[in-house]
Amino acid sequence: MAKSHTATRVGLFTESVIREMTRLNNLYHGVNLAQGFPDFDPPGELLDAAARALREGFNQYAITWGAPRLRQAIAEKFAWYNGLTVDPELHITVTCGATEAMMATLLAIIDPGDEVVIFEPFYENYGPDAALSGATPRYVTLHLDDPGLGFEAAELRNAFSAKTKAVIVNTPHNPTGKVFSREELELVADQCRRHDVIAVTDEVYEHLLYDGRQHVSLAALPGMAERTVTINSVSKTYSVTGWRVGWTICTNPDITNGIRRVHDFLTVGAAAPLQEAAVTALHLKRQYYADLATMYQRKRDRMLDILRQTGFRPIVPSGAYYIISDISEFGQDDVAFTQFLVKELGVATVPGSSFFHHPQPGRRYIRFAYPKQEPTLDEVARRLARLPRAVEQLKR
Repeated sequence: MAKSHTATRVGLFTESVIREMTRLNNLYHGVNLAQGFPDFDPPGELLDAAARALREGFNQYAITWGAPRLRQAIAEKFAWYNGLTVDPELHITVTCGATEAMMATLLAIIDPGDEVVIFEPFYENYGPDAALSGATPRYVTLHLDDPGLGFEAAELRNAFSAKTKAVIVNTPHNPTGKVFSREELELVADQCRRHDVIAVTDEVYEHLLYDGRQHVSLAALPGMAERTVTINSVSKTYSVTGWRVGWTICTNPDITNGIRRVHDFLTVGAAAPLQEAAVTALHLKRQYYADLATMYQRKRDRMLDILRQTGFRPIVPSGAYYIISDISEFGQDDVAFTQFLVKELGVATVPGSSFFHHPQPGRRYIRFAYPKQEPTLDEVARRLARLPRAVEQLKR
């Protein structure tokens, strides 16, 4: 028998469905509501800062775990917004986006056979991240038929065991837009303390909050600072998803040193000029964040209106910039329907099954991303207005 030329681990997951839908969108000249990136420019001062950094010589390697000015800016912002004082020299590691931050963290803390608790539905990278690090996932259900997208405390408790090494918490949450309450995070923290488990929190959407919701960082809860790795980036808050500048924050020096060792040999370092430009981003006035949330709430409400008018049953998000919608009325599963939307109407979305470890619970849902200009949303409305007629023709 011929030996395999690929590792077993790469057979445990497929390519990103989100990126696949972007390729289909480009093929059919669609409007991309699949991949979560803005179609508008970041603040002008960030572009100026990036150009200035290139001209001023920041074109060689930065310190592996991050430019000192950026780590200082991250620490300052974490103190005023997230409520925790950290040492930029000892507790912060700058990475190539939050994606690398999550992978480096899991590789630093997981041994093969360890278990990781993941809330489901989940951002599609978490499954492959767990597989690549050798972890066995344990899932806790977020109930999509509950307005608060809640979970059962008993199910959370049962997911933890002597083998549990970490729990991944994403708030605000992709794909649902759930914002975990302080009470829910206290339940997670209690299990972490009880079982000596590390919390890995993905907080990249921390400023995209609606209807008066407040962001709570798990690391700021009592007894959680040294057992939490907080992950963030400039991508979503500052509309620069292509910069790939992220970071981890952890006050446990052993964990931080482990992350830095992995990061050093995984990517060496994030782009030096963009790290310098990110300092400008983190020093924007605080009103910027309030204005950002107001802008995105308007876009959310517009997108909800478009979906309701065309027969969808959307779940109202409290944060992030995605809407999960029930598609039961259209008589197709999620994969067939997303293919139909992009090919027939030129609107790219993501099948809900890509956010579940078993596809069946996601077959009723698709995800829309709405970080788009008003003219783009106008075009989405025009295209989706043709949906009822197109569905009727499909049924004939």
